[in-house]
Amino acid sequence: MKILKPFLCKFFLLVCILFLFESCYSIRLRSINGVPQPDPVGDRKDYYRDMMVIEKDTVIKIGVTSKDFTYLIKESNSCKTGKLHTVEFRNTFGGVLLSAITLGRKRKMKIKYVCMKPTN
Repeated sequence: MKILKPFLCKFFLLVCILFLFESCYSIRLRSINGVPQPDPVGDRKDYYRDMMVIEKDTVIKIGVTSKDFTYLIKESNSCKTGKLHTVEFRNTFGGVLLSAITLGRKRKMKIKYVCMKPTN
């Protein structure tokens, strides 16, 4: 019985760690119409190679009564058209933990998006 008890503790800890890794995920939405805005530097080696990526890493505050949040993307130097080609939302364990501790009032957002290339 003494040998079984440490084994069960380690097994339980391993299962908890595996569940924590499952709380990290990303969702990518991509338009099939339009052309992504090209990156003049083009030094990325990941999925966003040759695309101008805008990254936002922020904490949003949501009231107790509201259920949704809108993040507005406007025309700017980095997003000339204001139209989106690709959007990626990433959820991490830290974001889930922050949301749980604050009872859903604060949420950590990691967003990457690519705007569409302006048409002539």
